Amino acid sequence: MIAEQYLPVLMLIGLALGLGGMFTLLAIMLGPKRPTDVKRMPFESGMPTEGSGFRRYHVRFYLVAMIFLIFDVEVIFLYPWAVQFRNLGLFGFGELMVFLAVLVLGLVYAWKKGALEWE
Repeated sequence: MIAEQYLPVLMLIGLALGLGGMFTLLAIMLGPKRPTDVKRMPFESGMPTEGSGFRRYHVRFYLVAMIFLIFDVEVIFLYPWAVQFRNLGLFGFGELMVFLAVLVLGLVYAWKKGALEWE
């Protein structure tokens, strides 16, 4: 009974994987193979690499990424609330204000700690 419901989805996934694999194999078998020293060199943005490819990044990159994710998740939670705004009434509005207040407090904290300052 449940398997019948998922059968079209499984068939679509199988078709997608099969076509993807087939096109990849065709590209490997039929594609041109003219390797040169220049083509084998690693590059970054069209420029030759300098030093090793591994270097440490400042923690601010990760802080900015985390702040972005937090506000991205906020938008995900705001959408269903906006759809059901009329049904939720004043209680739903109050809950959203508490949610936004917590997020704003987190933003103010990050701002005071200097996480948003770029040097």
